[in-house]
Amino acid sequence: MTGPDARTRVVAIIGDPVAHSLSPRMHNAAFAALGLNWTYLAFRVQPAELPQAVRGIRGLGFMGLNVTVPHKEAVVPLLDEVDATAARIGAVNTVRVDEERLVGFNTDAPGVLDALEGAGGARVPGGRCLVLGAGGGGRAAAFGLAQAGAAKVVILNRTPSRAEKLAQQVAAAVRACDVAAGALDASSAVHFAREADIIVQATSATMSAAMGGLGGRAPWLDAIRAHLRRGITVLDMVYTPKWTELLTSAREAGAAAVSGLSLLVHQGARSFELWTGQPAPVDVMMRAVDAEIPDRG
Repeated sequence: MTGPDARTRVVAIIGDPVAHSLSPRMHNAAFAALGLNWTYLAFRVQPAELPQAVRGIRGLGFMGLNVTVPHKEAVVPLLDEVDATAARIGAVNTVRVDEERLVGFNTDAPGVLDALEGAGGARVPGGRCLVLGAGGGGRAAAFGLAQAGAAKVVILNRTPSRAEKLAQQVAAAVRACDVAAGALDASSAVHFAREADIIVQATSATMSAAMGGLGGRAPWLDAIRAHLRRGITVLDMVYTPKWTELLTSAREAGAAAVSGLSLLVHQGARSFELWTGQPAPVDVMMRAVDAEIPDRG
């Protein structure tokens, strides 16, 4: 294929910051693999500019958007329609343009399930799940696990009231699931990790210090790492580094360890399919980003 032309279909990611995003590399590799005359761009959009940016995609003829931090919640009222999953979560990470109507979706929640079941071999229905963090990633994980039939979902957060609010929302949406909340500290983390079948780490604590994280240095993380065991699945939503200290400990304990890179690719594949209507080449997308991420912090 030659470069973009007047017939090229355009999608993009908006966020602040966005320069670090691997999504352009991942999606452009997928478009090339399928011979699609599409291109994926990245735009830094500051919060005050979000309404103008969203309005602009109609006039420019974009096919859709990915939406990342800090806009996933703020973009919701700017759209014409939001699907049921995204509405329950209260956040949108994918926008599709349907005949000038902007329709919002959340592919993070199904992406969590794809990563756990595909890369981790986990069985979510009937499982006991522990979600660490109640931010955007934690919200997607908690709703996704409950909707997939988890028997129990426990949400721990450094601000307990935020975890409690999320637990109430999940319990109201999925009444068959036992949902609980608590403080993210060493004592609670160990107590609930001991009975969990699935653990989802959804904070920035395991991110490398160079990327603004704690590099895995937190008392509650040390406590969990000491109590991992064979037969459970651990997903760390962080993908910088690819194999965090939490995941390294999971592997050493015989648990199934799932990198956040798998989540990145699976949620991206869901977006790709919403835009193009074609099955995503997941293997191509994984190869496009795998070499870009260091194995260790």
